[in-house]
Amino acid sequence: MIITLEIALLGTTIAAILAVPFGFLAARNMSRNKWWVSMLGKRILNIIRTLPELIIAILFIVAVGPSPFAGVLAIGFHSIGMIGKLYSEAIENMEEGTMEALTACGANRIQTLWFAVLPQVLPEFMSFALYKFEINVRAASVLGMIGAGGIGTPLLFALGGHSWHRVGAILIGIIVFVILIDTISGAIRKRLV
Repeated sequence: MIITLEIALLGTTIAAILAVPFGFLAARNMSRNKWWVSMLGKRILNIIRTLPELIIAILFIVAVGPSPFAGVLAIGFHSIGMIGKLYSEAIENMEEGTMEALTACGANRIQTLWFAVLPQVLPEFMSFALYKFEINVRAASVLGMIGAGGIGTPLLFALGGHSWHRVGAILIGIIVFVILIDTISGAIRKRLV
Protein backbone atom coordinates (compact mmCIF):
# COMPACT_ATOMS: atom_id res chain seq x y z
CA MET A 1 0.00 0.00 0.00
CA ILE A 2 2.93 2.33 0.71
CA ILE A 3 4.27 1.78 -2.82
CA THR A 4 0.81 2.56 -4.20
CA LEU A 5 0.75 5.80 -2.19
CA GLU A 6 4.24 6.68 -3.43
CA ILE A 7 3.25 6.03 -7.06
CA ALA A 8 0.20 8.27 -6.72
CA LEU A 9 2.09 10.99 -4.84
CA LEU A 10 5.05 11.14 -7.22
CA GLY A 11 2.87 10.96 -10.33
CA THR A 12 0.55 13.70 -9.06
CA THR A 13 3.47 15.92 -8.00
CA ILE A 14 5.11 15.60 -11.41
CA ALA A 15 1.80 16.33 -13.14
CA ALA A 16 0.93 19.27 -10.87
CA ILE A 17 4.25 20.94 -11.72
CA LEU A 18 4.26 20.15 -15.45
CA ALA A 19 0.60 21.16 -15.83
CA VAL A 20 1.31 24.79 -14.82
CA PRO A 21 2.77 25.87 -18.19
CA PHE A 22 0.06 23.93 -20.02
CA GLY A 23 -2.60 25.66 -17.90
CA PHE A 24 -1.22 29.08 -18.76
CA LEU A 25 -0.86 28.09 -22.41
CA ALA A 26 -4.50 26.95 -22.60
CA ALA A 27 -5.99 29.93 -20.72
CA ARG A 28 -7.67 32.37 -23.11
CA ASN A 29 -6.98 35.45 -21.00
CA MET A 30 -3.21 34.82 -21.00
CA SER A 31 -2.96 35.05 -24.80
CA ARG A 32 -5.65 37.55 -25.81
CA ASN A 33 -4.20 38.62 -29.13
CA LYS A 34 -3.08 35.14 -30.13
CA TRP A 35 -6.20 32.96 -29.93
CA TRP A 36 -4.41 30.08 -31.65
CA VAL A 37 -2.02 29.71 -28.68
CA SER A 38 -4.92 28.99 -26.34
CA MET A 39 -6.47 26.59 -28.83
CA LEU A 40 -3.15 24.74 -29.20
CA GLY A 41 -2.86 24.39 -25.42
CA LYS A 42 -6.42 23.12 -25.13
CA ARG A 43 -5.88 20.58 -27.93
CA ILE A 44 -2.69 19.24 -26.31
CA LEU A 45 -4.50 18.79 -22.98
CA ASN A 46 -7.45 17.12 -24.75
CA ILE A 47 -5.16 14.64 -26.51
CA ILE A 48 -3.42 13.75 -23.23
CA ARG A 49 -6.78 13.28 -21.46
CA THR A 50 -8.24 11.01 -24.13
CA LEU A 51 -5.61 8.31 -23.61
CA PRO A 52 -6.74 5.92 -20.85
CA GLU A 53 -4.35 5.39 -17.92
CA LEU A 54 -4.19 1.65 -18.60
CA ILE A 55 -3.01 2.19 -22.19
CA ILE A 56 -0.43 4.75 -21.06
CA ALA A 57 0.73 2.35 -18.34
CA ILE A 58 1.14 -0.49 -20.85
CA LEU A 59 3.23 1.79 -23.09
CA PHE A 60 5.45 2.80 -20.18
CA ILE A 61 5.74 -0.83 -18.99
CA VAL A 62 7.00 -1.74 -22.47
CA ALA A 63 9.38 1.25 -22.44
CA VAL A 64 10.88 0.98 -18.92
CA GLY A 65 9.82 -2.50 -17.81
CA PRO A 66 7.26 -3.64 -15.24
CA SER A 67 7.97 -1.51 -12.18
CA PRO A 68 6.53 1.21 -9.97
CA PHE A 69 8.46 3.70 -12.14
CA ALA A 70 6.18 2.82 -15.07
CA GLY A 71 3.19 3.50 -12.79
CA VAL A 72 4.58 6.90 -11.76
CA LEU A 73 5.12 7.85 -15.42
CA ALA A 74 1.65 6.68 -16.43
CA ILE A 75 -0.11 8.49 -13.57
CA GLY A 76 1.99 11.62 -14.13
CA PHE A 77 1.44 11.75 -17.88
CA HIS A 78 -2.29 11.14 -17.69
CA SER A 79 -2.77 13.61 -14.84
CA ILE A 80 -1.17 16.47 -16.79
CA GLY A 81 -4.22 16.56 -19.06
CA MET A 82 -6.81 16.83 -16.29
CA ILE A 83 -4.85 19.08 -13.94
CA GLY A 84 -3.80 21.35 -16.82
CA LYS A 85 -7.43 21.77 -17.89
CA LEU A 86 -8.50 22.62 -14.33
CA TYR A 87 -5.59 25.06 -14.00
CA SER A 88 -6.54 26.82 -17.24
CA GLU A 89 -10.14 27.19 -16.07
CA ALA A 90 -8.95 28.67 -12.75
CA ILE A 91 -6.79 31.17 -14.65
CA GLU A 92 -9.66 32.09 -16.97
CA ASN A 93 -12.04 32.64 -14.03
CA MET A 94 -9.70 34.79 -11.92
CA GLU A 95 -10.34 38.46 -11.20
CA GLU A 96 -8.34 40.45 -13.74
CA GLY A 97 -8.45 43.84 -11.99
CA THR A 98 -5.16 43.31 -10.14
CA MET A 99 -3.44 42.22 -13.34
CA GLU A 100 -4.69 45.31 -15.20
CA ALA A 101 -3.63 47.59 -12.33
CA LEU A 102 -0.08 46.19 -12.31
CA THR A 103 0.16 46.47 -16.08
CA ALA A 104 -1.01 50.11 -15.89
CA CYS A 105 1.72 50.82 -13.30
CA GLY A 106 4.37 49.51 -15.70
CA ALA A 107 4.86 45.95 -14.45
CA ASN A 108 6.28 43.53 -16.98
CA ARG A 109 4.72 40.16 -17.84
CA ILE A 110 6.70 38.19 -15.23
CA GLN A 111 5.88 40.66 -12.45
CA THR A 112 2.21 40.59 -13.40
CA LEU A 113 2.15 36.79 -13.31
CA TRP A 114 4.07 36.63 -10.02
CA PHE A 115 2.17 39.32 -8.09
CA ALA A 116 -1.33 39.26 -9.64
CA VAL A 117 -2.03 35.85 -11.16
CA LEU A 118 -0.25 33.31 -8.94
CA PRO A 119 -1.60 34.60 -5.58
CA GLN A 120 -5.14 34.26 -6.93
CA VAL A 121 -4.87 30.84 -8.52
CA LEU A 122 -2.36 29.04 -6.28
CA PRO A 123 -4.94 27.88 -3.67
CA GLU A 124 -7.12 26.48 -6.46
CA PHE A 125 -4.09 24.84 -8.08
CA MET A 126 -3.27 23.07 -4.82
CA SER A 127 -6.89 22.04 -4.34
CA PHE A 128 -7.06 20.55 -7.84
CA ALA A 129 -3.77 18.69 -7.32
CA LEU A 130 -5.06 17.20 -4.05
CA TYR A 131 -8.29 16.13 -5.71
CA LYS A 132 -6.39 14.44 -8.52
CA PHE A 133 -4.15 12.76 -5.91
CA GLU A 134 -7.25 11.13 -4.41
CA ILE A 135 -8.19 9.79 -7.83
CA ASN A 136 -4.62 8.67 -8.52
CA VAL A 137 -4.48 6.55 -5.34
CA ARG A 138 -7.34 4.49 -6.75
CA ALA A 139 -5.78 4.41 -10.22
CA ALA A 140 -2.40 3.27 -8.84
CA SER A 141 -4.13 0.30 -7.21
CA VAL A 142 -5.49 -0.80 -10.58
CA LEU A 143 -2.26 -0.13 -12.49
CA GLY A 144 -0.44 -2.56 -10.21
CA MET A 145 -2.53 -5.36 -11.70
CA ILE A 146 -0.87 -4.89 -15.09
CA GLY A 147 2.67 -4.69 -13.74
CA ALA A 148 3.04 -1.03 -12.77
CA GLY A 149 3.78 -1.80 -9.10
CA GLY A 150 1.77 -1.17 -5.97
CA ILE A 151 -0.96 -3.10 -4.20
CA GLY A 152 -2.50 -4.32 -7.45
CA THR A 153 0.27 -6.86 -8.00
CA PRO A 154 -0.32 -8.82 -4.75
CA LEU A 155 -4.05 -8.53 -5.40
CA LEU A 156 -3.62 -10.10 -8.82
CA PHE A 157 -1.51 -12.95 -7.40
CA ALA A 158 -4.06 -13.54 -4.63
CA LEU A 159 -6.88 -13.66 -7.20
CA GLY A 160 -4.90 -16.04 -9.41
CA GLY A 161 -4.11 -18.33 -6.47
CA HIS A 162 -7.71 -18.30 -5.24
CA SER A 163 -6.46 -17.04 -1.88
CA TRP A 164 -9.73 -15.34 -0.98
CA HIS A 165 -8.72 -14.39 2.55
CA ARG A 166 -5.76 -12.42 1.10
CA VAL A 167 -8.01 -10.86 -1.54
CA GLY A 168 -10.41 -9.75 1.18
CA ALA A 169 -7.62 -8.35 3.36
CA ILE A 170 -6.11 -6.42 0.43
CA LEU A 171 -9.50 -5.01 -0.61
CA ILE A 172 -10.30 -3.95 2.96
CA GLY A 173 -6.88 -2.30 3.15
CA ILE A 174 -7.47 -0.42 -0.11
CA ILE A 175 -10.93 0.74 1.02
CA VAL A 176 -9.70 1.94 4.41
CA PHE A 177 -6.69 3.65 2.87
CA VAL A 178 -8.74 5.44 0.19
CA ILE A 179 -11.30 6.62 2.77
CA LEU A 180 -8.47 7.92 4.96
CA ILE A 181 -6.82 9.75 2.04
CA ASP A 182 -10.18 11.24 0.95
CA THR A 183 -10.91 12.48 4.48
CA ILE A 184 -7.50 14.09 4.96
CA SER A 185 -7.46 15.57 1.46
CA GLY A 186 -11.00 16.92 1.83
CA ALA A 187 -10.06 18.67 5.08
CA ILE A 188 -6.98 20.23 3.46
CA ARG A 189 -8.95 21.35 0.39
CA LYS A 190 -11.58 23.07 2.58
CA ARG A 191 -8.84 25.12 4.20
CA LEU A 192 -7.28 26.07 0.86
CA VAL A 193 -10.32 27.37 -0.99
